[in-house]
Order: sequence, then C-alpha cells, then structure tokens
Amino acid sequence: MNIGAMQRVLVIGSPGAGKSTLAFAMAERTGLPLVHLDQLKWKPGWIESDEADFRHRLAMALAEPRWIIDGNYGGSLSERLARADTVIDLDLPLWQCLAGAVRRIWRLRGTVRPDMAPECPERFNLEFLIYIARFPWTGRPRLEAKLAAFAGCRVRLRSRSDTRRFLHHVANRA
Repeated sequence: MNIGAMQRVLVIGSPGAGKSTLAFAMAERTGLPLVHLDQLKWKPGWIESDEADFRHRLAMALAEPRWIIDGNYGGSLSERLARADTVIDLDLPLWQCLAGAVRRIWRLRGTVRPDMAPECPERFNLEFLIYIARFPWTGRPRLEAKLAAFAGCRVRLRSRSDTRRFLHHVANRA
C-alpha cells in the first residue's frame, strides 16, 4: 500500500472499534485534514442536525481535495465512497468493540470527546451498547454490501495489533 497516495480516507467500522482514535493518529502522521461525522451530525446539547444540514456540511467536506473522515452513518456511505481513494475498515471482534465503548464511556463520562460536537458530553446509553452488540449481524452486512463496489484501496484491520502495525507503517511512510 502506498501511504503517500492516500488523499481521501474513510475510517469506518463498528462503534467502539477505535475509529476516531485511529483517525486522529493518521491525521497526525499524514497531515491530512480530519473530519468527524459526529461533529457534522450533532449540534450542542445532543440535538441532531436535520438531514439537509448534515448533507450540506458533508458535501462541503467531501469537496475538499484531501481529508480523513471518520464515522459510519451508513445513509451517507455511498457518497463518501464515491470520493474516497482509501477505506480503513476496523473489523474487530465484538467483545473488543463493546469493551472499547464501555472503557470510553467510563473514562470520558461527563466530558465532551474531541471528536464530538460541543456540549455533547459522553454518557451511558444502553441503546448504543445494544446497537454495538447487534452490529456484526446488522451493520456489518450493510457495510460489506456498500464496500463491494468500492474500487479504491481497502485496508481491513481485524485486531488492535493490526491497527498498531498499520499506524507504524503509516508513520514510516508518510
């Protein structure tokens, strides 16, 4: 894989897999601008942007020549894939994703994550944990169906050690 050729990168995968953490590290190593879908989707106070506003903000980000975009939001994946040259797909075991989400909730509870919109503090959300638990049977098949037509470079990372090795590779090639 030619790391220098990465100009428009999507970081996708199960919630709790470490998408935002990986995206931050990649942006630091490559100098690519970083866009978090959660910041486009949410307004202060956990108010969801209306679809037109979200799509407009996403279109503005996609129009840029270089970026890393982290997040799933399957309803917009096709348009992101159409512009991306690289997809980093975090396909970690379910238990690691659940553990990662619970660790994040506990560690950051009451604070706003750097990848989240202002005034949206981390909180326990049982529905979100259930979504993660179901992701391998609901979200993953939909993701795979959309990725089937992707012609760019796809990097599938299946473990935390895969992710560390990938970042080491990025750091040495950027």
